[in-house]
Amino acid sequence: MTKKPSKSSVKKSSGKNASSKTSSAKKAGAAAASTPPVSKGEGTDGDRELAKALAAFSVDEPLAPAIASRAYGSGHYPYVDRPKRKTYKSHLRDLQIELLKVQDWARRSGERIVIVFEGRDAAGKGGTIHRFVQHLNPRFVRVVALDKPTDVETAQWYFQRYVAHLPYRGEIVIFDRSWYNRAVVEPVMGFCTPQQTTQFLDQVPVFEKMLVEDGIRLFKVWLDIGREMQLKRLHARHQDPLKRWKLSPVDLSAPARWEAISTARNVMIEASHTTSAPWTVVLANDKMRARLGAIRQVLAHLPYERRDDKIIGVPDPAIILDGHTFLDQFARTASVDDGAGQ
Repeated sequence: MTKKPSKSSVKKSSGKNASSKTSSAKKAGAAAASTPPVSKGEGTDGDRELAKALAAFSVDEPLAPAIASRAYGSGHYPYVDRPKRKTYKSHLRDLQIELLKVQDWARRSGERIVIVFEGRDAAGKGGTIHRFVQHLNPRFVRVVALDKPTDVETAQWYFQRYVAHLPYRGEIVIFDRSWYNRAVVEPVMGFCTPQQTTQFLDQVPVFEKMLVEDGIRLFKVWLDIGREMQLKRLHARHQDPLKRWKLSPVDLSAPARWEAISTARNVMIEASHTTSAPWTVVLANDKMRARLGAIRQVLAHLPYERRDDKIIGVPDPAIILDGHTFLDQFARTASVDDGAGQ
């Protein structure tokens, strides 16, 4: 597996339903047009080509080579090669056997496990979750993906509708987006007030500490992808009739809100990465590596019986980072021009 040279040795050049497809595509094009170039060294032919491609981006038009060629390495992604699918499937099978051991252990011991998945649009949350639960007994694992709150839920304590879905003894619950909507999606889209977000960020560490102190094993995973990779995936979804349902107006507006989402993500991690409930950030440009890495991270922190440490291995530190390490390496010191971790 080949990694990119470090930033110190070489300067890096980085590059639901969609009912009204045409209007959504126009919005996506406008979104990309408002997105500044992401690579350093403005003025080069490559930078001008990328800026032009970003400005002209539309899910209805062919994907520009300048975007496609930079997608895999965008957003500080450390690898330049893709793993072999045969090797990936072999590792995935072994790790899924370990997940079955976890489920058996949880059922017999009464453990309660919660895994929260958050991330950028098109980061691969659904695919990663599917690999987690693919071979588990569906009677003892649930995936929770809530729709927008009802009028009744809106009138309740914000966390209340999520509390209703917490696991009982022996159960695993995975949230495909979670209470953290209040920290990123809602403020960026204007679905809540700044005061509501501030209140949430004050309350969430206390809320999660209560869950952990009550015995819940809580994992929080943020999947991050590069800007060009996001555009490539949004484009691919729109072009595939079998995947177009995954796109919503919120998804298609994501390119225009790149910096706003980055800022909200950073504030969220800073406020809610705690000793009792830390964040794990997965650099997810490569779906296969991201899926294996996320599963390994969870397995590595569960004391289940008959665990095979050789199979679990060590989560790849190049793409699996704790929240503060991610902020230190990519968010606090990087400029917008550094690309997708931003």
